Amino acid sequence: MNISIRPIDWNNDKEYRQFDDSFLVTSKLVLHVENGQITYTITEIPPFTKQYGGKRVTDFMAYDNDTNKNLFFAYVNNELAGQIGVHRYWNNYALVDDFGVAPKFRRRGIGRALMDRAIEWAKEKGLPGMFLETQDINVPACLFYENYGYELRGFDMNLYKVLKPPLDEIALFWYLIFDS
Repeated sequence: MNISIRPIDWNNDKEYRQFDDSFLVTSKLVLHVENGQITYTITEIPPFTKQYGGKRVTDFMAYDNDTNKNLFFAYVNNELAGQIGVHRYWNNYALVDDFGVAPKFRRRGIGRALMDRAIEWAKEKGLPGMFLETQDINVPACLFYENYGYELRGFDMNLYKVLKPPLDEIALFWYLIFDS
């Protein structure tokens, strides 16, 4: 399988906005905090499909001509397989935003290739590390981040409560600190 990672091509805006990042939820993380360490167990829940609003929510134009932001897309045989946004956050970490792999390409190395490219970008910018946010119900993503080397360092139980409709999910914050 030939994976190619490319920065955004402004001529393919429509293609990106149609990207499907839905996933089947069958479990969630149950958090435990002791002595400043966050750990978790995984518990099964009734299955449902999670969608992030159907269409892509990224405002691609926010990335245009901004040297502190980039969007990378993965292609397999010229078919869009995944995407990752990354930008310099106010605290100088690189924030991973809008990361997803199309369902038919999952568990084939696309996510790792995209994350590798985002980390390369952050290191080129001289940033000290990366962080990202996901939900307690996105267990496959959480396991991916942990296996990649990210550490679960924070959570917010109220972040999604103000959405319409409110979500009963916990925001999780994962960090990857680069070696000096």
